[in-house]
Amino acid sequence: MSDEPIGKRRWSFAGGFVPVESTGPEPEMVSHEKLAIVNAGDEMATVELTLHYENGRVAGPYTLTTAPQRVRHVRVNDLIEPYAPPLGRAYSGVLESTAPVVVQVTRQDTRQSENATMGTGAYAEST
Repeated sequence: MSDEPIGKRRWSFAGGFVPVESTGPEPEMVSHEKLAIVNAGDEMATVELTLHYENGRVAGPYTLTTAPQRVRHVRVNDLIEPYAPPLGRAYSGVLESTAPVVVQVTRQDTRQSENATMGTGAYAEST
């Protein structure tokens, strides 16, 4: 086995969209996008997330930490500092981490009674 931790320090995803509308009970059925950040290494990972919108607006950076040997799930809807990102608009995201991590993006869309959840891996920059 390798001593190198799993993951990369730079990630991006292109198809971001947080629906504004939801159906069903809160909080479990609120439409959202969620980032799963896995830190399989031995040091704390500090991640800066920046969101880029179609109109050129940039939101963030949002600072997130993930402890060693842990996963952290963060809803984009719940980001507040430095300010809440706009919802209902297409965006992309870039994550830069102080330690290697793995990133997955999932979306729960409950705008209709036929709910949908989808997930995708983010793109890792080669190093």
